[in-house]
Amino acid sequence: MIKLLGIPFDGNSSFLKGPSLAPPLIRQMDKSGSSNCFSEFGKEIKEGVSYTDIGDLSFNDTKAESVFAHIRNTIITELQHTGKMICFGGDHSVSYPVIDAFAEKYNDLSILHLDAHADLYEDFDNNPFSHASPFARIMERGNVKALTQAGIRTLNTHQRAQADKFGVTVIEMKDFNMDFISRLKGPLYISLDLDVLDPAYAPGVSHHEPGGLSTRELIHIIHRIKADVVGADIVEYNPDRDVHKMTAMTAYKLFKEIAAKMCEQ
Repeated sequence: MIKLLGIPFDGNSSFLKGPSLAPPLIRQMDKSGSSNCFSEFGKEIKEGVSYTDIGDLSFNDTKAESVFAHIRNTIITELQHTGKMICFGGDHSVSYPVIDAFAEKYNDLSILHLDAHADLYEDFDNNPFSHASPFARIMERGNVKALTQAGIRTLNTHQRAQADKFGVTVIEMKDFNMDFISRLKGPLYISLDLDVLDPAYAPGVSHHEPGGLSTRELIHIIHRIKADVVGADIVEYNPDRDVHKMTAMTAYKLFKEIAAKMCEQ
């Protein structure tokens, strides 16, 4: 059975705080009178049926090293008892320790990173653990097989050089197509930053970046994945910027579709 874990941490956000509030608010959508617990292909995504909610992590120390060690150790422990897991962030920095733990369990782990930003900075504002840097930290560890980034629309000179350095496959929005999906290999981890969506579909994020995917396009990507999905995170939901909880509902919808994909494999 899939496990669900909340990671309410936004200490490495560079612009606005708020993603630490996200996990319980995404969960609330499960109880919303306007939602239902079925994926589009008819899989029931319900606690106790298809997943177990193990709650949210708590942090006594807000220093990145301590926070990341706690996250990593928790994921390693939980993966001993189950093969698959989804995490709600939190800012995108939390993906570094999560994926590092998955890479310890799964040899040849590949990553699909869906985001407006490449998050490949060597450091950002002198913070190597910034939410703008997790994939630089992941790739320099050398324990994942491949990183594919899709939805990117903010590549600068430094991050383009970083992508080349680490051998990252980058699908930018300016020439976006879905051919990359058929080339994804398992075991696959999906890291989903909600700002991959155009702000019209997901206003509840800290960094609005126009020109993104529609919700339907993003769901279509998830549906077309054939590789074995073993883990995922949904990050960077900022409730302080949301409108009528529409981004929370979108995050919950995406959770259902990813969980259904994991259950069918």
